[in-house]
Amino acid sequence: MRHCLKVRIEVVLILMLLQAFLVSCQSGKNTPSEVKKPDKNDMANLNQYLVQKDREIIESYAERKGLKMTESPTGLWYSIDKNGSGNTFRENDRVVFNFECDLLDGTRCYSSDISGARDIIIGKSKIEQGLSEGLKLLSPGAEATFIIPPHLAFGLLGDGSKIPPRAIIIYKVKIL
Repeated sequence: MRHCLKVRIEVVLILMLLQAFLVSCQSGKNTPSEVKKPDKNDMANLNQYLVQKDREIIESYAERKGLKMTESPTGLWYSIDKNGSGNTFRENDRVVFNFECDLLDGTRCYSSDISGARDIIIGKSKIEQGLSEGLKLLSPGAEATFIIPPHLAFGLLGDGSKIPPRAIIIYKVKIL
């Protein structure tokens, strides 16, 4: 619940910043052709700020839960809970796995208990970028936990169903 409130506050702040930016662009007697376009540096700085805030939230969560996580260069957090056997998965490999997908506050979004195991082809199936990256760390029989920040999951909009805007999600996967 606290996480959802935090996410909503961040979304409101982002919208307020964008609104302030747009209003400042329209102040005075500018004609549409004179309206200042957003500075790429401003947007890049906002993006870096959001990524850093997500990182801090994930670090705090992992610490509170006593999780030993590793952060990838892209920002995916992972823990390989059980090693599998054989080679790790690569692009175009078929992977079948059971999963649980939760929000940081523990809200269950999706689960193979309800929808059945997922059967995907890495790089061809439509899945979250962070999940695809995480699966490439695993081999058959492995189990892992992935904490996926919004920029590697469903971004600013969420999935339009159970995952809200700018949500950090946790996947627990078991490769079959």
